Amino acid sequence: MRSTPEPGYRALFDLTGRTAIVTGAVGILGRRFCRGLADFGANVVVADLQEEPVRAFAEELERACGVATLGVSCDVRDEAAVRALVGRTVERFGAIDILHNNAASKSEDLDAFFAPLEEYSLEEWRRVMAVNLDGMFLVARETGAQMRRQGRGGSIIQTASIYGIAASDKRIYEGSHYLGRQISNPPVYSASKAGVVGLTRHLAAHWADEGIRVNALVPGGV
Repeated sequence: MRSTPEPGYRALFDLTGRTAIVTGAVGILGRRFCRGLADFGANVVVADLQEEPVRAFAEELERACGVATLGVSCDVRDEAAVRALVGRTVERFGAIDILHNNAASKSEDLDAFFAPLEEYSLEEWRRVMAVNLDGMFLVARETGAQMRRQGRGGSIIQTASIYGIAASDKRIYEGSHYLGRQISNPPVYSASKAGVVGLTRHLAAHWADEGIRVNALVPGGV
């Protein structure tokens, strides 16, 4: 039998008046992260590559949850775009309290992305790393710097993966398909997510005395 939550339990997680940025916001996980934050009262900045889906989802979120939202098209590989994301957020809401650093790439070239390890190209490696790790660093750097200027702490959450801390077993992918093709776990994905874990530890120690908490989510299969 399902237990009934204690009255007012949601108050423990109330985010009313807080502002959160979510990158990779219109992806499989990003939409759920945005809804979770909005459901508990946060203003949500929906950041992803394509302007129209970003704007449409921000409007949908605002109607459904009754919070203020802002849709921003942002390529996390681009320093100027990341700075603009932070600037637009502060201009609209005055401050940043939460960052969910979630953007990641599966590459536009699925043949290259799912290529065998022995044939994996350096070009594809760098293309994915530019989003999964370089982008993660840029967004954390700019947002963390803004949180420091505000002087009231903050929370940064970064999406890693179980493959950032454990090796994948290729047997589990036998007969597995995604986007109409046989898939595997590419080496660049594991390496980039391990980098996210290491970056998270570094940032957590670096900003601890500023009251800025930095944590990683380490999900398994979704």
